[in-house]
Amino acid sequence: MILDLAVQNLLSPAVLFFVIGVGAALARSDLAVPEPVARLLSLYLMMSIGFRGGLEIAHHGITWQLAAALAAGGALSFLMPMLAFPALAALTRLPRADRAAIAGHYGSISAVTFAAATGALVQVGMSVEGFMVAVAAAMETPAILAALLLAGTGGGDRRGTLREVLLNGSVLTLLGALVIGAVASAKGAAPVKPFLVELFPGFLCLFLLEMGLVAGRGLRDGRGYLRGGLVVFALGSPVMGASLALGLAWLVGLSAGGAAILMTLAASASYIAVPAALRLALPEARLAIPLTMSLVITFPFNLLVGIPVYIGVARAVLG
Repeated sequence: MILDLAVQNLLSPAVLFFVIGVGAALARSDLAVPEPVARLLSLYLMMSIGFRGGLEIAHHGITWQLAAALAAGGALSFLMPMLAFPALAALTRLPRADRAAIAGHYGSISAVTFAAATGALVQVGMSVEGFMVAVAAAMETPAILAALLLAGTGGGDRRGTLREVLLNGSVLTLLGALVIGAVASAKGAAPVKPFLVELFPGFLCLFLLEMGLVAGRGLRDGRGYLRGGLVVFALGSPVMGASLALGLAWLVGLSAGGAAILMTLAASASYIAVPAALRLALPEARLAIPLTMSLVITFPFNLLVGIPVYIGVARAVLG
């Protein structure tokens, strides 16, 4: 079953556009997605995911399970850096600040990986609890706080960091769209559904083409950072995160689809919110290292291998 899901995911248009982007960048093609367009695509994906999640919350209502899932997501986001930090100490000789920065990136989440997992679940016909959008947003901040604790830094702009976290554009858009979807009436939501729901797969394909170009350029230009211990960590961290998330999903009582999403979130690594925050709070950290690991190793691994495995395991364990 997992092999079938993997093949289906690999042959999906979204993944194939990602592969085209990687190949184009490695071949030094002039293919490019203009930066304003890439930002617009990112904005659209957050709006679409948040809006659909809000519609689901409106349909099912606010329950104890929502609170439990939010607590589980926040705990995962804080715990992952705490586990990653000693693992990085064993695998590398990086300075403390660099290890804390990497740990923070791998405790937080990738919204694009979340979007890809959402698309994959739609493709296989699995439903997801709408509040998982709120869980994704809740998993941004704890990892940043954990990274600062691990770095033991008194320097940096902590007030600026807090502002970056709370006013992060992707988080605001995601939560704003979630609220709009939750409070909008069925009649009010109907006119925007064709744009925010039905066009999602096409916009995801275009965005993953851009992410393929970014990953390909990182692979081409950032090979100096991809040494043995870091590669092992970048591939091992998703497995550890997904395993912990599966156990928490079972405790919370999530569906197989919800568990697959939580596993994907725990397996992903940030390359937007955490770099923006740590650039202020941890200026001595070399952020190029976790960015290269996240974009060049972990994101492709999750997209090509991880997501179908998470879906298959969640379906096998939780039905």
